[in-house]
Amino acid sequence: MELIVKNELGLRQTPLYDYFVKEKQMNLADFNGWALPTQFTKIKDEHQAVRESVGLFDASHMGELRVKGEKALDFINGLVTNECADLEINHARYTAMTKEDGGVLDDLIIFKLADDELMITPNAGNYEKIFTWLKDHNDGSVVITNESAEWGLVAVQGPKAVQVLAKITDCDLDSISHYCFRPHQKVAEFLNVVVSRTGYTGEDGFELYCPWDHATEIWKALLKAGEEFSIAECGLGARDTLRLEAGMPLYGNDFDESVNPIEGGIAFAVKTGKKKPTDYIGKKALEDYKALPDEERYMSRGFTLKGKGIARHGFEVKTEDGQVIGLVTSGTKAPTVGEAIGYVRVKKPFAKVGERVYIDIRGKLVPAELNKKDWLAHR
Repeated sequence: MELIVKNELGLRQTPLYDYFVKEKQMNLADFNGWALPTQFTKIKDEHQAVRESVGLFDASHMGELRVKGEKALDFINGLVTNECADLEINHARYTAMTKEDGGVLDDLIIFKLADDELMITPNAGNYEKIFTWLKDHNDGSVVITNESAEWGLVAVQGPKAVQVLAKITDCDLDSISHYCFRPHQKVAEFLNVVVSRTGYTGEDGFELYCPWDHATEIWKALLKAGEEFSIAECGLGARDTLRLEAGMPLYGNDFDESVNPIEGGIAFAVKTGKKKPTDYIGKKALEDYKALPDEERYMSRGFTLKGKGIARHGFEVKTEDGQVIGLVTSGTKAPTVGEAIGYVRVKKPFAKVGERVYIDIRGKLVPAELNKKDWLAHR
């Protein structure tokens, strides 16, 4: 049964919906069936606030699934590509879930709450699919619940994120390393908040998993605490330019069920052979893919355009003589970098760093140089 309220257009509402619509009088966009703000001011200004100071994001559209049972970790480890057997309590791990043919069902984060309890955060458009996938593969050893309608998620990101959050919590933020978290924390006088040092911007920061009804007040408390740092409310536009500059993929753009995670750009989260002795759905297909000759494999690379234009998702990538060798999966004009950048998925023999390729932008071949998606390392 659908527990999340929808607006008159049938879009799901986050706990901040009334704040955005009634208090801010904003027009919200459709993002995977959710009503969310594209921008509060200018995308470039919101982007720069996160790079230079601090920004706030409503990420409450993300899913929250709970898996409980003595064999919870074994169960999940048999369904994901990364090795999770060594995951410690209060640690999180990025991974993917794949089909038998290796296609990506979703990329997600696993949080180990206890030896017998995990929280999983799928993407907004996929949490129901992943919930069903987990239930369909449950042998009865675990209990799986969909808590997506119970949790809000507020992200505070940027170099000043620690100073801002420290004003409204007693949680020892300095003790939380990257991809670690603390459950049952008090934030802005509200209890039961999971404070996680994760994010989707390439900057330091935290994601606050909080009870649904407390998300708006926590948002407002962060706004007040961040006034001295000119904290910015940020929308989907800045979220996309920030994640792209940081080399982070977006499900539905950079990979989906028709693309495996190796060619999709997250090979670091795929363990096969002796690196992950546990069998998992899709492992055989991914091992077979790794064994293919280079001519039959694809790689995800970053690119920087060397001519005018912006390369968008789906544009063809070609050689100088017009041979199609791949396609653009993400592209934008990057505020921090100051150039048009993006990701391409191209045949491996053409994927060398520094290689010049040509992107077909409305019939014109525009040169681009491939890179490791490491723009922020050179800023």
